[in-house]
Amino acid sequence: MPSKVIVFDFGGVLIDWNPRNLYKKIFSSETEMEWFLENICTTEWNLRIDAGKPFAVSVAELSSQYPEWTTEIEAFHKQWPEMLGGEIPGTVEILEEIIQKGYKVYGLTNWSAETFPIAQGRYPSLNLMDGIVVSGEEKLIKPDPEIFRVLLEKYNLNAENCIFIDDNLHNIEASRKLGFEAIHFTDPDGLRDALSWLGVL
Repeated sequence: MPSKVIVFDFGGVLIDWNPRNLYKKIFSSETEMEWFLENICTTEWNLRIDAGKPFAVSVAELSSQYPEWTTEIEAFHKQWPEMLGGEIPGTVEILEEIIQKGYKVYGLTNWSAETFPIAQGRYPSLNLMDGIVVSGEEKLIKPDPEIFRVLLEKYNLNAENCIFIDDNLHNIEASRKLGFEAIHFTDPDGLRDALSWLGVL
């Protein structure tokens, strides 16, 4: 059994999750869509949901703040599955190769506990993991060092033996401070090159 353990982020690495997959159907103008996502349903707002805040509460609060955008805000919850664009094929192939070589694989994801089961039911790659830590279940989000410690303690792992893959540079930097080896994901080819250089592939 290889000594290294591979830890995957999900959204943007294994799964194409992007609110634009939904909102491009709602807004006729890309400019208006981007304004909405930068000013109303922002990344920071969504991260609070990923950290365990209930969708219903988040949507109700934001709708009361911006009543003229209520329909569009509610779509974030009601039509959430439409934000899923599918598995990222090249990364899924890499995941399967790693497993075939005998590596243990884990997931560490910022994801709402309410919506993660939807993705897990839809995409087989998420069920290949030896274990998963979901931010919404832990009420912690990356890059908080504490959620990395939850992963290590829950599955009895050592950071020095883990290769962590994420598309968010802040999360990469946080993991490195804790002793993880880390790969900043940009595309499957780059990931393959990095894993080959590390001797995994």
